[in-house]
Amino acid sequence: MTVRVRLFAGLRERAGWSRREIEASTVADVWNALALGDEPEGLLYAVNKEYAERTRALADGDEVAVIPPVSGGAFLLNDEPLSLDRVVDEVRDERAGAIATFTGTTRATSRGRDVVHLDYEAYEGMAEQVMAEIARELSDRYELCAVAVHHRTGRVAIGETSVVIAVSAPHRSDALAACRDAIDQLKERVPLWKKEVYAGGEEWIGRGS
Repeated sequence: MTVRVRLFAGLRERAGWSRREIEASTVADVWNALALGDEPEGLLYAVNKEYAERTRALADGDEVAVIPPVSGGAFLLNDEPLSLDRVVDEVRDERAGAIATFTGTTRATSRGRDVVHLDYEAYEGMAEQVMAEIARELSDRYELCAVAVHHRTGRVAIGETSVVIAVSAPHRSDALAACRDAIDQLKERVPLWKKEVYAGGEEWIGRGS
């Protein structure tokens, strides 16, 4: 069976391509057919945009996405300072005519109180998975090349960056709209909590950034 394979994030960079046709009868045949060396641990597969077991039979024309582990790559939680340049580099693509970015920073006041610093806590593993789900949904909604989201955990000082998002697309309208949707969805859905620490107290602000 001739199927179309898509690679993402670190796998795409490792292979040097994002789309290719191969011959494979089942999902389990896909990795060996790619000739990319040993299969990394934790890979997931999706057939026609639905997660699939390795035993699933393939049909001519199926699209098989090889999804890297969500604990790294383009969807990252990090207790170290974030780099906008790194996020932009992750979404660079020769098909892209635009890269839109969002940088969220810690402000000094919130709801009339002086903020000393923020503390972020995440449900690691699930948080990155939800980020990846949001990226896939954005790719279904807009014509995109790539999406990358990095978010801080732990203490974030005033003026420091708490989240960076980059979206590449052939056209600027899709890149800008998807970037805005990405931060809105991130705040609404990712299991990530923010504590605002004030001069005289502290308060958890709930899920979101």
